[in-house]
Amino acid sequence: MTHNSFAPVKVGVVGLGRFGRLHALTLARLAEAELVALVSRRQASLDDVRTELPGVPSWTSLQRALTESTAEAWVVACTTAEHVPIVRTLLEAGKTVLLEKPIADNLEEARSLAPLVRPDSSNLMIGHIVLFNSEFQQLRLEAQQRGKLAYIDCVRHRPASILGAFPGENPLHAVMVHDLYATQVLVNRADPVYYSARFHRTLAGEVDLAVAQLQWPDGLLASFAASYLTPEGMPPRGFDRMEVFGAGWSARIHPNPRPIEVWGDRALWPMALEIRADETGASGMLAEELRCFCRVVRGQQIVPMGATYSDALQVQHWMDRLASGLDRSLPTS
Repeated sequence: MTHNSFAPVKVGVVGLGRFGRLHALTLARLAEAELVALVSRRQASLDDVRTELPGVPSWTSLQRALTESTAEAWVVACTTAEHVPIVRTLLEAGKTVLLEKPIADNLEEARSLAPLVRPDSSNLMIGHIVLFNSEFQQLRLEAQQRGKLAYIDCVRHRPASILGAFPGENPLHAVMVHDLYATQVLVNRADPVYYSARFHRTLAGEVDLAVAQLQWPDGLLASFAASYLTPEGMPPRGFDRMEVFGAGWSARIHPNPRPIEVWGDRALWPMALEIRADETGASGMLAEELRCFCRVVRGQQIVPMGATYSDALQVQHWMDRLASGLDRSLPTS
């Protein structure tokens, strides 16, 4: 037993892209977890992490991994198009899943998992590291203590190179979604009554900027900007900023990049995100998210607000309305 009073959760990871690899490295360094399985469609991806994660069993077939591994819980960090069929397979096998957002490319596909998800979402937690970012957690506490909000302003810009690496990926779904989840928590899951979005496109027709506004029945207004516009000389993961304003108070967080900067022949931001995992252990928002997932698996914590299946469906609904690019007013009754 660990100092957390439960046996380490045996966890597998599906998908070994950038974020799947971070999940695997972090899990391997948590006392609450034991990394027991890696799954990727490509053998090359498994080979690439072998030196970092020696001895961890790996498969190119999820079905074989389910049969042969000891994993009781799984992190799904593959491409969005694969999310629903993989999660369905895992839930039908009785496993507990942490799924990187979004659930799917559209609301209808996301809803198809509903028959398999428990009412309290205890077998499906949505990956949302922003919830576990220390700056956002303090901002959330300040908002709870200081009262009603009047305005939320979110800015999240990513490198222009993403357009070439991931053609067709709209920053509304891949970037702005993080701030929509954070805002959902700040408004205690209340639905907006007004939706508006506009998009900027490159000469080739790719969306490189999404700008949106939401408004709630009590008058709260939130604005969002998400893009693939930052040049090579800026931080490697772009930058994020969130500001909130209430009656007699305001607050601002800059969760990305973290404050440390290093200069040599060029400027570097070595902690673009609050994620660290090395031989000494793991810290930051991804580590805290995975610790929370382990407690959920062991029944020691409920899935937090912003990370349940119903929360994900709500934000997917918001994105679907915004993706139309039209002003949308809803009846208030």
